[in-house]
Amino acid sequence: MLEIRHQSIAPTVTLRLASGDKIDAHRHDDHQIVYAGRGVLAVTTDRGSWVAPATRAIWIPAGTLHAHRAYGELKLHTVGLAAIDNPLRLDSPTVLAVGPLLRELIIAYTGSDTDTPERIRLRAVLLDELRASPQQPLHVPTPTAPLLVAVCDILHADPGDTRTLAELGHAVGASERSLSRLFRRDLGMTFPQWRTQLRLHRALVLLAERIPVTTVAHQCGWSSASAFIEVFRRSFGHTPGVSTRMDNGEMDLAPI
Repeated sequence: MLEIRHQSIAPTVTLRLASGDKIDAHRHDDHQIVYAGRGVLAVTTDRGSWVAPATRAIWIPAGTLHAHRAYGELKLHTVGLAAIDNPLRLDSPTVLAVGPLLRELIIAYTGSDTDTPERIRLRAVLLDELRASPQQPLHVPTPTAPLLVAVCDILHADPGDTRTLAELGHAVGASERSLSRLFRRDLGMTFPQWRTQLRLHRALVLLAERIPVTTVAHQCGWSSASAFIEVFRRSFGHTPGVSTRMDNGEMDLAPI
């Protein structure tokens, strides 16, 4: 990823983006929290990609070169925090669970840029909620080893590819054992863990585009809609029949 621009202060704003809109690569001297009250947000860095529906936010540390992409009609809330203000003590992008209270705090705080006494108190409560927010494993790391890049490129092109690691290894000229070691060493996770993260990432994108759940399950490589729904529920706490639109504090049902 090439550095395109440097914006010292991370803005605290609310933006609306159409599906497919991008914010090109940039970095801030501040930390930033990005939250999609509607739609699905993807954040990409040279270390991988992070994806968040309306029940998740993404923490972006100061100095991280990153780009955004919207899937579905996106209502984006961003909160800038000074580099010395790191309530999470995190130095890499991280997906955070967003409960009802944290969601309302983010929306309210990004709705104004005037530091009134009330807004300062609101910020303090928001930081307290962030400290208590569970971290979520919704990261698709980017490989560096050439053989691993080849395998991951195949699956990025088609997350529904059901070949085993041994079969993929045959396609790129590597043994299953060598690739398994590379996944652990280079990406910090097993092959099944990485592929599941990739599939969930793609599933969120397709759901944001209002693709039916059964079609999403098939395109992302699950053997059945019920198997997909169970993995999704374990990962997000609700079924994929819940859409990513939460503007009114309620979730609509996506097509089945």
